[in-house]
Amino acid sequence: MLQPARMATAVFAVACAAAAQAAELKVVGDAIPQALTATAGDAARGREIVASRQTGLCLLCHTGPFPEDRFQGSLAPDLAGAGSRWSAGQLRLRIADAQRLNPQTIMPAYHRSAGLQRVAPAWQGKTLLNAQQVEDVVAYLLTLK
Repeated sequence: MLQPARMATAVFAVACAAAAQAAELKVVGDAIPQALTATAGDAARGREIVASRQTGLCLLCHTGPFPEDRFQGSLAPDLAGAGSRWSAGQLRLRIADAQRLNPQTIMPAYHRSAGLQRVAPAWQGKTLLNAQQVEDVVAYLLTLK
């Protein structure tokens, strides 16, 4: 059991991390117009994340232009044409925290760590994707015209 001073320090650290993360998600309307990193997203890395059954898990719910992957979901919009339907900022918000647009969505908040329910101890205070990975996925989805 943590001593009161250590517990206060741990709570403060988690609160600071959540505040810093909230500060980086500057939502304007239905988008996060500014990139989350200074490094441009890499579409090839983004495709790997989207297709990965360990990292993005996107194909559990979405279908897309992945002929090598026979089992794709049908619960969410087809990713084909995503770059024509949404801007970079709109895609960024949908990936980072889709619940800001639709609180009832089943889409995971890939770049939010605060305010989540039933989070495994190993994932508490962490995001599913880091800022660069979000930018990589956005770069890839923008290629899908």
